Amino acid sequence: MNKAAIANVQAISLRWIGVALAAIAMALPPICQAQSNAYPTKPVRVVVPQPPGGGFDFVGRLLADRMGKQLGQNFIVENRPGSGTLIGTDAVAKSAPDGYTLLIGSVSNLALNPGLYRNLPYDSLKDFEPIGLSVSYSYTLIARKDLPLNSLADVVAYARANPGKLTYASAGNGSGQHVLAAVLWHLAGVEITHVPYRGAQAAYQDLIGGRVDLFFDLAPTARVQVDAGTVKALAVSGAARNTMHPSVPTIKESGVADLDLESWFGLFAPAKTPPEVMDRLRAELTKVNAAPDVQDAFRKAGGRPLNLSDAQTRALVRGDVQRWTKLVQDAGIKAE
Repeated sequence: MNKAAIANVQAISLRWIGVALAAIAMALPPICQAQSNAYPTKPVRVVVPQPPGGGFDFVGRLLADRMGKQLGQNFIVENRPGSGTLIGTDAVAKSAPDGYTLLIGSVSNLALNPGLYRNLPYDSLKDFEPIGLSVSYSYTLIARKDLPLNSLADVVAYARANPGKLTYASAGNGSGQHVLAAVLWHLAGVEITHVPYRGAQAAYQDLIGGRVDLFFDLAPTARVQVDAGTVKALAVSGAARNTMHPSVPTIKESGVADLDLESWFGLFAPAKTPPEVMDRLRAELTKVNAAPDVQDAFRKAGGRPLNLSDAQTRALVRGDVQRWTKLVQDAGIKAE
């Protein structure tokens, strides 16, 4: 074979090699991209904006444990308390929207805070994207056991005739216990004196000791004292009666105000988190919420398990943010 023929064969070979390499190159980017987007590739932080031991923490640790097992990656709970729930919530709002920093969101930090703080550093609807809600808890209005009033209607009637003489406890200014009670008294048109404490434990000490008259607390915690006979239950805050107190009427049933509140808890991500990451998180949280052992854990803790669609979740969150912002502002309640 002469030199010209050899050169021609070499040129043809190089051309086919080039075509083959180009085909391989075209196939590689999607594979590499899929590998780089295989979420999660590192531990995920789940920020709980309150100290360990409360409702936020219980929900956060249960969800983190189950999500981690399903996704094969560590979901690490990070308690970030401070200024009520502001510090931790704002930290997530300002974190990178990459799916590696998530928030335990609730009525208190997302629906109540917009009305409580004049200069809230985050926007509950614009700065967060809901992954899903997992559980809700109602509140129970309890009274010292020797209070000579046996229903919410009795309380309102007495308060109307005796402004400021009754007292109600809370776990602090701006807490769920404070806001729910203050809005109720506002809607009922009565004056009952607020006595804020540093946490629910101190409030219970004075309620049981007869030094304060009333206290709206989460139903699971209130149930312990009601069952022990140290306090008595007058009303529950949910739209329906609580299975833990089936004989106790709702606020609406009492006829004193058209009001209901359940404190939901769930997972939220910073806004602009990639859609594919949100889809993965939502799919996995839906599985977690549907798991019988998770639902049993929530029920045993006095909660109502939730398994809502994305549209239902968005509607509930948006509705509660708008409704409670107005209710809190109309009642003139401030956390500061």
